[in-house]
Amino acid sequence: MSNPTIRGTVHLIEETKSFGQKGFRKRLVVLEQNNGRFTNYIPLEFTNDACDSADALKQGDDVTITYRLTGRKWQRDPMSEVKYFLTAEAMGFRKTAEGEDISAANDAFAESSSEFDDTPF
Repeated sequence: MSNPTIRGTVHLIEETKSFGQKGFRKRLVVLEQNNGRFTNYIPLEFTNDACDSADALKQGDDVTITYRLTGRKWQRDPMSEVKYFLTAEAMGFRKTAEGEDISAANDAFAESSSEFDDTPF
């Protein structure tokens, strides 16, 4: 099963931030998608070594990003409310050729895997 992709225009690229003693790094890149009725802003996180690859991006670039969803559970203490967080972690990207059809961009990624996504929806 291959990782999903998303296409959009780079709206924002944040600076890389470091966390903790082990030096975990992350960098937020926000894609913009105009769906006709409204504009979608999709945050994706590049982590650790992938943060440096985002240097090749600039605001306004049309890109296709491969990502995976990650989630975590957080609870302050046993008596507090449990919260769940979802993150789209960027695995890689490519700049999309101007005028390239979105389905063509997604097909290029799908061809790299012989199986289709097996999610039930």
